[in-house]
Amino acid sequence: MKKLITLLSLAVVGLTFGQEEEPKLTFSGSVDAYYRANLDAPNDENAIAPGSSFANLSGFSLGMANIVASYEASNVGVVADLVFGPRGTDAVFASPMNSNSANIINQLYAYWNVSEKVTLTMGNFNTFLGYEVISPVGNFNYSTSYLFSYGPFSHTGIKADFDFGDDLTMMAAIMNPTDLTEYNPTGDYAVGVQLGYKGQYLNYLASQGAFEIDFTGGIDFSDSFFLGINAAYYDATDDIDIDTSFAGVALYPQLATSEKFSLGLRAEYFVETEGGAGGIGTYDFKGDADVLAVTLTGNYSVGNLMIKPELRLDSASESATFVDNDLNPSSTLSSFVLAAVYSF
Repeated sequence: MKKLITLLSLAVVGLTFGQEEEPKLTFSGSVDAYYRANLDAPNDENAIAPGSSFANLSGFSLGMANIVASYEASNVGVVADLVFGPRGTDAVFASPMNSNSANIINQLYAYWNVSEKVTLTMGNFNTFLGYEVISPVGNFNYSTSYLFSYGPFSHTGIKADFDFGDDLTMMAAIMNPTDLTEYNPTGDYAVGVQLGYKGQYLNYLASQGAFEIDFTGGIDFSDSFFLGINAAYYDATDDIDIDTSFAGVALYPQLATSEKFSLGLRAEYFVETEGGAGGIGTYDFKGDADVLAVTLTGNYSVGNLMIKPELRLDSASESATFVDNDLNPSSTLSSFVLAAVYSF
């Protein structure tokens, strides 16, 4: 009898494991590098770049190597997303807080597909706000917008994603305060919510007395023409009652002229108050400032390699934002970037 029970037990276990999907380990990522030159400002030790993240180094410059390892077994899995290089350093600027290796961790999380409609994720994951992302593979333009650069980039916490069907989705999250991605030294927590419908997303984030509302979406007008949009408003009051805020809107028309070449424009208007992050001149005088940034980018594909020539013009309200070739304060800056991005 004991032998029979043992044989039956082994049969059940074998059948159970046989019905599960084979575990999958996958690797993906990208490598990027670029050349950047100002057209009306110095390109030496006095070189200046737009006050937005990435593609802000002079001459031939490094982007980052991005290596993503994911392991999935049945309905659970993990993701380790590692970054190396200047772009990666900018992406994880608030780390390390408590380790010597956190400065290469872009994302690190585990997930559980509770059902076909519900997924739980815990760990460090990229933000749900905004149109642009950290990886250059996910953006049409190589340089990034002011809206993206003012963040947040990533969060650490737990989130639940719900799929209600008919292209209606929702995400709810409890996280560490903004930019505290390694652990929580404050005891405060942030709350995030996202509502999605047919590719249009309304996002909300509240963290330590500040909040941000963000809309991200786009429309395919034809097989060759797409228009994306991002609009956001952020407001925070600090301990001395300075009301710091920023707001902006960016349009992303993109036209595919052939299977290999596309042309895209980013037209962005951005404003900040009471110092903000100082990206457009408000830091010095604690007032209001705004900037209009227009970026024209080409995208030529050769297999998995994308070659991106880019022209960018930033025009700010404050003359102290940039400098000209004689190192005099200037309110405008024009620049050129040629980037190479390979994905695997």
